[in-house]
Amino acid sequence: MPATLGDIISRTAVLIPALNEEAALPRVLAELRSFGLHRVVVVDNGSSDRTAAVARALGAAVFSEPRRGYGAACWRGIEALDAKDAWILFCDADGSDDLGDLPLFFEQARSGASLVLGDRRATRSGRGAMTPQQNFGNALATTLIRLGWGHRYRDLGPLRLIAREALDRIAMRDRGFGWTVEMQVRAVEERLVVVEIPVGYRRRRAGRSKISGTLSGAFQAGSIILWTLAKLWLRRLGAQTGNLPRVP
Repeated sequence: MPATLGDIISRTAVLIPALNEEAALPRVLAELRSFGLHRVVVVDNGSSDRTAAVARALGAAVFSEPRRGYGAACWRGIEALDAKDAWILFCDADGSDDLGDLPLFFEQARSGASLVLGDRRATRSGRGAMTPQQNFGNALATTLIRLGWGHRYRDLGPLRLIAREALDRIAMRDRGFGWTVEMQVRAVEERLVVVEIPVGYRRRRAGRSKISGTLSGAFQAGSIILWTLAKLWLRRLGAQTGNLPRVP
C-alpha cells in the first residue's frame, strides 16, 4: 500500500545543525511544527550563545558536536536518529529556508523520489537572496558534477529531504563543508530518484553567516567543495579501473 503524506510526515525527523543561532531558531522551530513536524534534532556545533538552551526549551532534542563542520554536525544528528525515522529533512537554523515549500517535498517523496532538493536558483527570491559567492560557487560545482557525472543539478541548497534507506546506501564520508556536494554526487552514483523543486529563499533572519558572510569563509568553503569533488572523481575512476586510489 503506497505511503500517504501523513505517513511520510510522521516518520520524518528534522536535522538542524546550529552554530550561534539563538535568535533565529524559535521562528524556524515554530514553522516546522506548523507542518506537523515534531521530531526535531538540533545539533549544537560549538555555540557560544544560548542556542542549545533555546532549542531544548522549545521541544527539540539537542545534541552536541564540538568538532566544527557542517558534515560533522549532520553526522552527529544522524547517529541520534531513531529506527522509526524513515525520512530525514535537513534544514538550516538561520531562517533563510522558505519552509512554506515543504508540502512539495513530501509530495515528491510520496511519488517515489528518494532525494528531494530545494532549488533556490530557480526562484527570483532565491537568486536575489544568495550572495555573489554563493551563486558563483553553486554554478561552478554543479557544472563540474555535470561534466564528471553527467547529471545536471541547479543548486547545492541546504533544504533537502532524503529517505533513510537512501542515505544508508550513499554512505556519507564527509565531515566538513563538502557534505551537500558529496550527497548529490553519491545519489547519482547510486542511481537514486532525485528531484529538484523551486523553493523560496531569503536573507538569514538574525546573526551572521559563518561561510557566505565573509570572503575568507566563502573561499574556504569553495576550496573544500572542489577538493571533495576531486576525491569523489578519483574514487570513481578507481572503481571503474579496479585500482582504488588512496583518498580520505
